[in-house]
Amino acid sequence: MSELDALETWAAPLLARLQPAQRTRLARAIGTALRRSQGQRIARQRNPDGSPYAPRRTRARVRDKAGRIRRTRAMFAGLRKARYLIVRAGPDSVAVGFIGRTARIARVHQEGLVDAVAPGGPRVRYPRRVLLGFTDADRDRIRHLLFEHLGA
Repeated sequence: MSELDALETWAAPLLARLQPAQRTRLARAIGTALRRSQGQRIARQRNPDGSPYAPRRTRARVRDKAGRIRRTRAMFAGLRKARYLIVRAGPDSVAVGFIGRTARIARVHQEGLVDAVAPGGPRVRYPRRVLLGFTDADRDRIRHLLFEHLGA
């Protein structure tokens, strides 16, 4: 039994006593906190276990402009925005994830799948970069929010 399953088993009777609106409010608070922590972890380029993301592959320097300094930007800068990393909360569940085209891109990286670099371009196996996952700090944050909500 995972730590989250144990927490769910412990919290289920307490949460059952709350009204659906209160459970939805708690789920939204948990989802928002998780979205914030996931976005910060993605910005730090770290997997949930603390290891760094696999680096980008090096590109061939064909026809670079003379004297141009090439800087690599952080991966997934757009994906971590609240616009794409959404929270869905209800009285019985909370979900943090991606939707639409961003969900496909995130899934390719999350699972290390093969995908086309560009439409009609070469297909490449992307290294596994875990975008969404629980860290120990996330588990503590969920527990703290539960205690705070149930105690208040």
